[in-house]
Amino acid sequence: MEITNVTEYDAIAKQKLPKMVYDFYASGAEDQWTLQENRNAFARILFRPRVLIDVTKIDMTTTVLGFKISMPIMIAPTSLQKMAHPEGECATARAASSAGTIMTLSSWATFSMEEVASTGPGIRFFQLYVYNDRNFVAQLVRRAEKAGFKAIVLTVDRARLGRKEADIKNRFTLPPFLSLKNFEDFDLRKMDKADSSGLTKYISGQTDRSLSWKDVKWLQSITKLPILLKGVITAEDTRLAIQAGVAGVIVSNHGARQLDYVPASIVALEEVVKAAQGLVPVFLDGGVRRGTDVFKALALGASGIFIGRPVVFSLAAEGEAGVRKVLQMLREEFELTMALSGCRSISEITRNHISTDWDAPRAQSAPRL
Repeated sequence: MEITNVTEYDAIAKQKLPKMVYDFYASGAEDQWTLQENRNAFARILFRPRVLIDVTKIDMTTTVLGFKISMPIMIAPTSLQKMAHPEGECATARAASSAGTIMTLSSWATFSMEEVASTGPGIRFFQLYVYNDRNFVAQLVRRAEKAGFKAIVLTVDRARLGRKEADIKNRFTLPPFLSLKNFEDFDLRKMDKADSSGLTKYISGQTDRSLSWKDVKWLQSITKLPILLKGVITAEDTRLAIQAGVAGVIVSNHGARQLDYVPASIVALEEVVKAAQGLVPVFLDGGVRRGTDVFKALALGASGIFIGRPVVFSLAAEGEAGVRKVLQMLREEFELTMALSGCRSISEITRNHISTDWDAPRAQSAPRL
C-alpha cells in the first residue's frame, strides 16, 4: 500500500508495535480532550487564498536561531525511540539531516547524544529536564555542547508527570533490552515494577519539582548555548520568558500528555505571539499532521513547527525511510499550500491568509430592560 499522507503511519504503527509501546506513544492525559483538540482546532482555521500571483518559484527556506534550514518543519523531542525501531534516534537524526532540518534529541533517548552526533553532520538541539542532581544536569549540558548540539530546549511543563491512564492499565515499564543512554549512571533497576508504572514513579522522583524562573538564569550561567523554553502557552509566561532572556519559546502542551483540558497548541499560539511582540521567535509543537497545518501555524505567527508522533509512528513502520517520507510529504504539502494561497516565500505568509472561528464577533447578551 502506498502511503499518501502522514496519518496513515499511525495505523501501521498500531499494528506493528506491542500495545504497551503504541499506547505509550499515542495516548494523552486523563480524558484525552486536549489530545483530540490538538488536531480538531486546526480544522477551525480556514484559508483566504490570494490569486493571480506568480508562484513559479516557491522558497520554503527559513532561519532558526541563525541556522538556515530547508523548511520550517522540525523534529520535536520524543523519548524512547528504540522501542519503535532498533536504530531509534540515530535513524531520526539521519532523516532530519537528509531533509536539511533540525532534530531535537530527547534527554530520555535510547541512544546517547554522542552516538546521535556520530551519525554525521546536522543541526541538532538537545531537550533537557532539570533533575534534583544539578551536577548531573550541568554534566548533560556540557556533553551536549561537546557533541555539537546547537541549542538547549528546556521543557518547563512537567513539574510532575501527567496521568496517562493507558500507561497505568498497561503497567508500562522500560523494556529490559533498552536503557536511557544519556544517564546510565542512574540505576533503573530500582523502579518498582509492582507499581502501576515503574517508569512514572522513577521519573517523578528525579524531576526537580522546585524548578522556577531563577533556574532559567542558572542554566544560562552554565552554558553559552541559546535556550528555548518548551511548554509555554500563556501571554504571562511569555513575557516572563523574555525577561529571563531566553532565545525563544515553543508553544506546547507536551503532546497533551501532561494537563488535560488546556488549549490546543494552535489555539494558544496567537496569544503567545502577541505577547512576544517580535522580541523572540515563537514555535509551535502539537497536532501538526498536514502541510496545511504548517501554513496555518505560520500565518498565526509561528516561526516554525515541530512534529513528534508522526516521527515515531513512521519510524516504527519503515525506519529511517519512514521518517524521511514524513518530512518529504509535509514539505510537498506545505509547498502546495503556499502556492495555492499565493505565497512565494515564508515572509509572505500573513494573518490575512486565514480566518478562524475565534475571529467571529462574540454574540452579545441582550440588554436588560
